[in-house]
Amino acid sequence: MAIKPVTEVTHPDDVVSASTRSMIDESSKYTVTTYAKPDLVIERGKGCFLYDSNGREYLDFTAGIAVVGLGHSDAGVQQVLAEQAGKLVHISNLYHNEHAGALAELLIESTTAHNEEKTPWAGKIFLANSGTEANEGALKFARKWGKQFSPSKIKIVAFTNAFHGRSMGALSTTYNPKYQKPFEPLIPGVSTAPYNDIDATLQLIDDDTCGVIVEPVQGEGGVHAASEEFLRAVRKRCNETNTLLIYDEIQCGLGRTGKLWGHQHFGEDCQPDILTMAKPLANGVPIGAIMTSNRVGDLIKLGDHGTTFGGNPLASAVARHVVARLADKQFLSSVKERGQQLKTDLEALQAAYPKVIKEVRGKGFLLGVEFHKDPAPLVKLARERGLLLVTAGCNTVRIIPPLIITPEQAREGVQRLAGAIEAFQTQA
Repeated sequence: MAIKPVTEVTHPDDVVSASTRSMIDESSKYTVTTYAKPDLVIERGKGCFLYDSNGREYLDFTAGIAVVGLGHSDAGVQQVLAEQAGKLVHISNLYHNEHAGALAELLIESTTAHNEEKTPWAGKIFLANSGTEANEGALKFARKWGKQFSPSKIKIVAFTNAFHGRSMGALSTTYNPKYQKPFEPLIPGVSTAPYNDIDATLQLIDDDTCGVIVEPVQGEGGVHAASEEFLRAVRKRCNETNTLLIYDEIQCGLGRTGKLWGHQHFGEDCQPDILTMAKPLANGVPIGAIMTSNRVGDLIKLGDHGTTFGGNPLASAVARHVVARLADKQFLSSVKERGQQLKTDLEALQAAYPKVIKEVRGKGFLLGVEFHKDPAPLVKLARERGLLLVTAGCNTVRIIPPLIITPEQAREGVQRLAGAIEAFQTQA
């Protein structure tokens, strides 16, 4: 079916009601300005749609930056939230609660169940509050792992175009001068290799390396997937040097690529020692987690790490519900199928606008559309046609809708994107 561009501007950015303007101005007086936001206020959402304070409807191709896999205002999530909030929200990790341990078990068992014929690797879980905290914990675990062998085994290898978070350890492994420069000096001992460059990477991993952190599919960096050959070589070198391999699956994990985990597209000889997760884990309720092998988990002792909010009953209860649904094999098969349909439509868009679109790449609903020039203006043009987008590195727009999006909704989004491209290609 041919893509029919939606060219009409139905949601003009310059039409801002007095009440919305007042709300934004008042908020700006009291908040630190770290994000450039358009002049609209999102009030509610349902499924794959969001609604602003003026009642305008937007098709959401961002999912809260790959967070709301089950869509906005999901009835099941809402029910668990309400029931658990009326029962117990927080007690700290001074005590056991009924959901944290059950969530850990579900994550380990689901990972093993989706490992097909591969040897199970996952054994332990540490529950945290966010992705950057999960990565901080993983880096700490790697440092302890190295020091059991030698005081000098503290080096960490990360990669170009990576994004692991904004706190100091995670930021030190996020190779982006824009993010790093204002906060230097960062933590010592971090080296950066070109992503997917086997020879350069193997030269950096030696007997003094405690950990290698890598995204099987880079999201923020522009939706670039690691090659199986690359991950296999890194895994082999980590084995040779007794180095931990850490997969950051905060964006590519929990169903977004059509597999439970992004690394499960690859063979047994590409499995990690540690995996970090967060974004879709509780469909927007803040939570993160570190999954480790038993040999790593058993190394971490009382007092080595901690968290006040991590694993609280509310977030853990919601995460149990969400993971059970995201791990369903029929659901994941549907994500793979519908994601391929959307990718095919985007490739048709590339064929229609070859001077505008350079490449379409990705798996499932973690897709990237790379443009020949900076696509930042395109985000505004799409928004004015009722479609919400988010950019990434390498002149790329990420296409990361809720995992429940229907083929009809996905096609509608592509048509709105086509209308935005029609306007974008005429700009200097």
